Amino acid sequence: MEGWMQGLIDFVRLHQDWAAPIVLLLAFGESLAFISLLIPAWGALVAIGALIGASGVSFWPVLIAGGIGAALGDWLSYWFGSRYKQQVAGMWPLSRYPAMLPRGEAFVQKWGVPGIFIGRFFGPLRASVPLAAGIFEMPYWRFQFANFTSAFVWAAVLLLCGDLLSIAAKWLWHTV
Repeated sequence: MEGWMQGLIDFVRLHQDWAAPIVLLLAFGESLAFISLLIPAWGALVAIGALIGASGVSFWPVLIAGGIGAALGDWLSYWFGSRYKQQVAGMWPLSRYPAMLPRGEAFVQKWGVPGIFIGRFFGPLRASVPLAAGIFEMPYWRFQFANFTSAFVWAAVLLLCGDLLSIAAKWLWHTV
């Protein structure tokens, strides 16, 4: 685990009141087009989920923060794609991979609302599907329904995976 991520997890362990705001920011960055490529935060979200069971961090505020952060990141990516349709193709990394936009459009056209759910759970798609949905004018309210519901499911899965890993580690420690 990268040094900054370990430091952040240690900070949350010591300052549990900061867990929800930090998870909100991590989920936002993880879901934001272009930024998510630079800051892969899902590992930190799983690790903070492990702190839920191990140190008594409250689950519900952290889950709500993670869901809101992820939904806001996708909402901003959708807005950016909708607002800057033509200019987006000239921005990095799309300028280096021109086939990504037509594939994104095909994905959004083929899968629609379920595609937003599918995209949420796969790294490179997580931030690019909302961008493509905005560029290719997926209906706003259909996108937002899929965005918010998938954001909360995604946040719950990551946090609960961490929590279950923590429980399994405790069990192994006491059993072995």
